[in-house]
Amino acid sequence: MPSKRGAQPARRSVAEPASTGLRERILSATRDLLRERRFETLSVADILTAAGVSRASFYFYFPSRQAVLGELVREAVTGGRRAARPWTGGTEDPVAALRAGVRDGARLWRDNAGVLKAIVESQGSDEGLRALWHEQMDLFTAAAAARIEADPQARARLGDLDVRAVAASLTWMGERLYYLAAAGVPPFDDEEVLVDVLTHAWTSMLYGPPD
Repeated sequence: MPSKRGAQPARRSVAEPASTGLRERILSATRDLLRERRFETLSVADILTAAGVSRASFYFYFPSRQAVLGELVREAVTGGRRAARPWTGGTEDPVAALRAGVRDGARLWRDNAGVLKAIVESQGSDEGLRALWHEQMDLFTAAAAARIEADPQARARLGDLDVRAVAASLTWMGERLYYLAAAGVPPFDDEEVLVDVLTHAWTSMLYGPPD
C-alpha cells in the first residue's frame, strides 16, 4: 500500500538540541544527496552521515525523510511563486511577464532539480507526498486562475471555458515540461526551446496567436 507519511510538517519535542543550525544542516545535506541519488535510495542513516547529526537530532526536527523532502519542496515552490509574480501580480505587460516567469521557472527547476525530480517521481507511490505536491501545485493553479479572471482580454479569449480548468491544464503542462528539462530529456533540456514552447502555449491560450 502507498505510504501515508511525508506530508506532515516537522514535529518538535520539548527538549531542543543545543545547535540551532542542525535543521539547516539536515536540509542542506538532503538537498546535496538528491543531486546525485534518487530519493527512494536514501535512508535516514544516509542523511545523518551527510549532515553529521545524531538520530535524536534528526527526529527532533523531522518525523521522517519524507518530511525533509516536503520542506525542501515548499522552499522551492516559494521561489517558484516569486518567479511567477510579475504575471500573477498583473503589473507588467502580460506576454513579457509570462516569458520572464517561464524562464525564471526553468532556472528554478534546474537549480532545484534533485528536490523537484524527487517529489515528482515519489508522489506516485507515497500518498503523503502526493497530497503535498498537489497542494503545492494548487497554489500555482489558484494564482493563475485569479490572474485570468482579473484580465478582460484573457476572459474574452476563453469565452465559456472553465477558468480554473484552463489554469490547471497550463500549470500541470508546465510541471511536466519542467520535469523533463530537469531530467535532461531532449528537446526540453535546451532552455530556449523550453521557454519558447511554454510561453507560446500560455500566451496562445490566453491572448491568441502573436501578431
